[in-house]
Parts: sequence; C-alpha cells; structure tokens
Amino acid sequence: MQYMLLLFENEEIMNRATDEAAFEAYMAPWIAYTEALEKAGVMVGGHPLSAAHTATTVSRRNDKRVVQDGPFVETKDQLGGYYIIDVPTLEDALHWAEQCPAAATGFVEVRPIADLG
Repeated sequence: MQYMLLLFENEEIMNRATDEAAFEAYMAPWIAYTEALEKAGVMVGGHPLSAAHTATTVSRRNDKRVVQDGPFVETKDQLGGYYIIDVPTLEDALHWAEQCPAAATGFVEVRPIADLG
C-alpha cells in the first residue's frame, strides 16, 4: 500500500541554514533518511517544497475565485515536502515516519493514498 508522508517543520528551523556549513548540517539527516528509504526499496517518490511564503491559496466563495498569497493557515509549522512510500501496513508507514527528521522538530502526517480504481 502506498502512503504519503507530509513533512511539517517550523520554518524558523529551516531558515537557520543560512551559510553552506549550516545548510549541509541541516540536509545531512534528510539525505541519510532518503538513502535509507531507497535502500529499503520503499521509496516511490518525494520532493521538497519551496518556502510557504511562495504559496498561493485558491478558494471559491459565492461562485468567485479568491486568491490569497501565502499559506492559508497561520501556524509556525509549514508543509515543507513529502515522500511517497510503498509498504505493506500502516505500522510500517508509521515506522518510516518516526525515522523522518521532521518528526524530531515538527511532525509527519501519514496518509494512505486512495485507490479509486
């Protein structure tokens, strides 16, 4: 079964990596985690997302499009990226989510990918 791991972190933590050494230190656990997923053969895909301030939120009210810059929800934790993994059970997905660097500083939302076929 495929699961999406939605990665939420405090943007202040992500923004602290202002020089090359800090960026490499920030990225090291992410690179190791991605390599572990690949080595285990469970990684289907994933990508980091641009900073939350680059987001545009769209809704429709009274049959009119409403466009808002930035994330809709005011929160310190921002969606920073995702992984899609393919594992046999939810417990396996939770195991991988627990190992994710975002779990230590923010949180990881685990969702099954719906099979509409």
